[in-house]
Amino acid sequence: MTEPHLGDEEYQQLLEFRVALRRFLKWSEDQAAAAGITTQQHQLLLAIRGHPGPDPPTVRELADYLLLRHHSVVELIDRAEHAGFATRTVDEADRRVVHLRLTQRGQRVLDWLSTTHLEELARLAPTVGRLTKGLHVDDLRGAPSGG
Repeated sequence: MTEPHLGDEEYQQLLEFRVALRRFLKWSEDQAAAAGITTQQHQLLLAIRGHPGPDPPTVRELADYLLLRHHSVVELIDRAEHAGFATRTVDEADRRVVHLRLTQRGQRVLDWLSTTHLEELARLAPTVGRLTKGLHVDDLRGAPSGG
């Protein structure tokens, strides 16, 4: 096991980064609320739209993206579908599999939120770059301790 060699600068850098991250997350929550959706719905819409590949995402894939349990994602999908943001379709090859797609309404909300988020990330890029510039984890670790 190695003993880390952290100085005041590293702790201050970590604090500043975490504060910036929390502020971004709070800002993001406020933007979702301004769009009339919850943060969880925003994450769901982004997970549906951002899913790579030719087929729409499944409930299982969405659960993996959102770090939620299957039943929690199903409840979130139920609310999003009821609000008109997403639709479900049953897979023709395997009727046990359900795919999710955005509706036009869901796509419009996500487009607006994604544009504002990309603008905010561009604004924050210099701060994040400054906080991570020259960060070398190996330099922070001391020599292995004998034990």
